Amino acid sequence: MATITRVMAGRYRVDDLIGRGGMAHVHRGYDLTLGREVAIKILDRDLARDAAFRTRFRMEAQAASRMSHPSIVRVFDAGEDSTAEAGGTPAEPVPFIVMELVPGDLLKDIIARGPVPTVDAVRYADGILEALEYSHRAGVVHRDIKPGNVKVTPDGTVKVMDFGIARAVSDSSSTVAETTQIIGTAAYFSPEQAKGEQVDARTDLYSAGVVLYEMLTGRQPFRGDSPVAVAYQHVSETPLPPSEVHDEEHPAAELARIRALDPVVLRAMAKDPFQRFPDAVSFRTALDDAVTGAVPTKKQLSSLTSELYGPSPRHAQETARTLRQLSTDTTMTRTQSGPPVAWIWAGVALLVVLMASVLIWVLAIKPTVDVPTATRSVPSLSGQTYETAVALLAKNDLRAIRIDQADATVDKGKVVSTEPEAGAHMDKGQSVTVYVSSGAAEVAVPQVVGLSATAAKDALTKAGLQLGSVTQKNDPRTQHDVVLTSSVQADTKVPPGTVIDLVVASGVVTLNDLTGWTLDSATQTLQQQGLTANPVENPQCKATDPKTVASMSAPPGDVPVLSTIDLTYCTGK
Repeated sequence: MATITRVMAGRYRVDDLIGRGGMAHVHRGYDLTLGREVAIKILDRDLARDAAFRTRFRMEAQAASRMSHPSIVRVFDAGEDSTAEAGGTPAEPVPFIVMELVPGDLLKDIIARGPVPTVDAVRYADGILEALEYSHRAGVVHRDIKPGNVKVTPDGTVKVMDFGIARAVSDSSSTVAETTQIIGTAAYFSPEQAKGEQVDARTDLYSAGVVLYEMLTGRQPFRGDSPVAVAYQHVSETPLPPSEVHDEEHPAAELARIRALDPVVLRAMAKDPFQRFPDAVSFRTALDDAVTGAVPTKKQLSSLTSELYGPSPRHAQETARTLRQLSTDTTMTRTQSGPPVAWIWAGVALLVVLMASVLIWVLAIKPTVDVPTATRSVPSLSGQTYETAVALLAKNDLRAIRIDQADATVDKGKVVSTEPEAGAHMDKGQSVTVYVSSGAAEVAVPQVVGLSATAAKDALTKAGLQLGSVTQKNDPRTQHDVVLTSSVQADTKVPPGTVIDLVVASGVVTLNDLTGWTLDSATQTLQQQGLTANPVENPQCKATDPKTVASMSAPPGDVPVLSTIDLTYCTGK
């Protein structure tokens, strides 16, 4: 594959293409400023033409860049580049993000080789949930969990990528069909995403359940001829338990382990978000319990399926298939003639007259009669405590879902925003996502003692901190430019952008004038300074008792650390 030799934003060299998705292509790259390999995701130009999307994309990428976790692919930078493509395409802003370059295989490639062993599937799912547990605490909902967004490193570590991109896309798309086309697949959609409703952290848990299902069975739970057909199944149909999919292909011991996971997968994929696991921690706990617990009976599994998907799942499946067939079958023809055209027009005219009469009646009685409404308005909650927000929502017959997020501008424990925003109308009993400030985001100070000043600066910059003053200090046993101390201890949590001062070794020590000193005293003084004394006899001058330094091989002043100093003393008669 040919290498693309261009530099974006004057800093990032774009190298080989290493991946391509429905809305972007990923290249291996090189950060010319920091001298490190990176991955560069470049958005398609069709998306880039939407100014609202570019703004939303930049904001979401900045939010993702604040997350630092071993199970999340780091986002280092985001921006726009106007470099013209090869072939003379006119220059226009194209969004890109710079990410950590992670070795290994995409989870979708691992699944493509066949069903994943249960032990590995649970480990991969746990890694995904660990990343979601962290991101949900930070107030970031992924919205596009799928095997193509999960990397498994050679040592088995799970890395989740593309946080924030799905939200940027969905907020710039007006329909499910548009969003599906951009993201590339509806196979991992939650029912609320398919219906265009508000989403929260439980949406990611549903998608994680679908990924676990696919790892255990080697196929997705719902398949169809189009993304819309698949999304419809997510809303309407009951999935088969994983153990009932090609169970004859699994060894007995493996099948038993899959059966133990059936309740966990079905709970994660519940249509109603309130019947799913409430958070990633609960999902991970259920996985651990399933691995070590008893296998459920078919009666228990049937009871759980009935609870989550309705008392007659088979009937619901048949109804869904019939509706889908009627909506797509173009070969069906009428067996009876329709009513006369005149009757149709007469019916339409009568309907118009009735609607007009009702409208006139409503307008006439409006001053004296209030028309009841079933909708509730979301109150303004910004700046309130979470407890107050819950009470205000309850007065409006609405429920609250809390998500903590870092915010330096809002006091800890106070509401930052809601989704939907204040003033929006919702049905009775619906949930409002309440984002609560966890205070300013904090990062851990890296270990810089023992590094060179340049390496320490790189480590601080990578952690989102700033290098302050650099003071030199004599240290008898440390080479030049090595960090001796920092103004803040390693692993201390501080706000991003905190200035860290360093003290580095000067690489020299100050040599005093030792002439006239006894040889023993001079030798001891040099040893205390990390220097080596080399006694040298001079028979040309009269010996002294005790032996006295007559001259030194280096003049008084600064000398390199760990130097050897010749001390000449007289031995003549």
